[in-house]
Amino acid sequence: MRRIGLVLCAAAALATTFVPNTSPRSHPGDKTPAYLGFDRNDYPGDDSLKALRHTFSYAGFWLNNPPGEKTNTWAGKRAAVESAGFGFLVLFNGRLFAELKTVANASKLGQSDAQAAVAAAKREGFPAATIIFLDQEQGGRMLPEQKAYIYGWVDAVTAAGFRAGIYCSGIAAQESPGVTIITAEDIHQNAGGRRIAYWVTNDACPPSPGCAFPKRPPNPADSRISFADVWQFAQSPKRQDVAARCGGYNSDGRCYLPGIDVAKRLYVDVDAATSADPSQGRNR
Repeated sequence: MRRIGLVLCAAAALATTFVPNTSPRSHPGDKTPAYLGFDRNDYPGDDSLKALRHTFSYAGFWLNNPPGEKTNTWAGKRAAVESAGFGFLVLFNGRLFAELKTVANASKLGQSDAQAAVAAAKREGFPAATIIFLDQEQGGRMLPEQKAYIYGWVDAVTAAGFRAGIYCSGIAAQESPGVTIITAEDIHQNAGGRRIAYWVTNDACPPSPGCAFPKRPPNPADSRISFADVWQFAQSPKRQDVAARCGGYNSDGRCYLPGIDVAKRLYVDVDAATSADPSQGRNR
C-alpha cells in the first residue's frame, strides 16, 4: 500500500527510532502451513486478478478510503475478488492521533467508526464473524486517546457480530534510552482479554526475506511477534529507514511480481498468514 508511514510515537511528545528486534519470538521447527497474500491501496483491476492468483491466496480489501486516498477503488469488487479464488484481509482505515486529540470522547468515536466498518462490510457482502482489521498507521506506545479509540472500536465490532483485528507495527521502537516499545505488544498487553486478531508489519531484514515470494512462506510468528496471525514482510515502496538492507525490490523501490511488466505499476505489499482466508471473509 502507499501508506503514509508508521509514525513512531504518535503524540510527538516522545522521540522514537527503530531499533533491531533480536528477541527470539518465533517457534523454530513450527510446521504450521503458511500462505502468501498481497495488499495495496489501489484495486489492481479485474484483468490482473488471474495473474495475481497464481502467487497469492488472499487479498487485502479496503472498506473505506485507504491512507492518503480520497476514494476507495475496492468498493463493489468483493464478488470479483472472491470469484477469482482469493480469500480476504478486510481493512478499515482508522484515525490518526491528530484527529483523536481534538475529540471529547475517543472511545465513542471508535464505536462510531466500528459501526461504519460493519455497515460497509455488510454492504460488500461479507458474512457475519468476518475479521475486520483496523489499520493503525502510527506506532510506538499507544497514548490514552489511541487506546480508547482502538478498544472502543474492537468492542463495537465484536458486539455487531463480526470479529476485530488490528494492523500495527511489530518493529521495536526506541522510546527513551534503554526503553523500546513494540506497538503490537503494547496493544496486546493492554487489551484486557479482548479477542483480537493481529496483522503485524515488520519489513526489516532480518527477519523479513525482503521482496520475495517463497513457495514455502514464513510463519507469521517468524515476524518475532509470537501471537501474530498475519505478517506483512514487504511494503511498496521500500521504507529506507527500516528496509534499506532488504533485497528483491525494483530500482524504483517497489515490490513487483516476477513476470509481470513493471510498466503496469502492479506493485504490492506482501503478507504471510496461517490461513488462505485470514479474515474468514469468503461466503461460507
